[in-house]
Amino acid sequence: MTTLKETLVSSELLLSGKFLQVKRDTVSLPDGKQATREYVVHPGAVVVVPLLDDGQVVLERQFRYPVGQLMIEFPAGKIDPGEDPLVCGLRELHEETGYTASEWAYAGQMHLAIAYSTEIIHIYFARGLTAGPRKLDAGEFLDVFTAPAAQLFDWCADGTVTDAKTMTCAVHLANHLSGKRPMAWQSTPRTAGAR
Repeated sequence: MTTLKETLVSSELLLSGKFLQVKRDTVSLPDGKQATREYVVHPGAVVVVPLLDDGQVVLERQFRYPVGQLMIEFPAGKIDPGEDPLVCGLRELHEETGYTASEWAYAGQMHLAIAYSTEIIHIYFARGLTAGPRKLDAGEFLDVFTAPAAQLFDWCADGTVTDAKTMTCAVHLANHLSGKRPMAWQSTPRTAGAR
């Protein structure tokens, strides 16, 4: 069997921003020729699917500057250096929505844009929600609202929701609600908390 792996020859840092970097690597291809690969280095992120006891989910509306649109999304945020993804999820859920959860379940991970980014998003489900005050970061503006899961599925189908992480989470949610994907729920760790 032929290998498909590309091997790094050299790497050039094109941009170093506050939390993103852009690199251009030269790689050796399986046939021995060389090519360049430009990509974004991202620290990783977490997305949370918050489930209310009445069957609704907690969602956000947020203006996303790069695409120039108001987007409907699940709560999410980037992982701080050395931070455990679950701790990030606990923090982001509380800061963005005000909710805390008594139980969490890890649903897996997704690669957001495999052709040009290293970003991995960890997917968590949260239940046993308790409402509280939000703690938005400076310069962060978003609306929090709830909707039935069926409404979210309709929005994904009709193009109202186009955010890749939210659409992926909708698939996980549909599988969970149908019983095809049981979750391994765990209690919220006592040592985890907002920063």
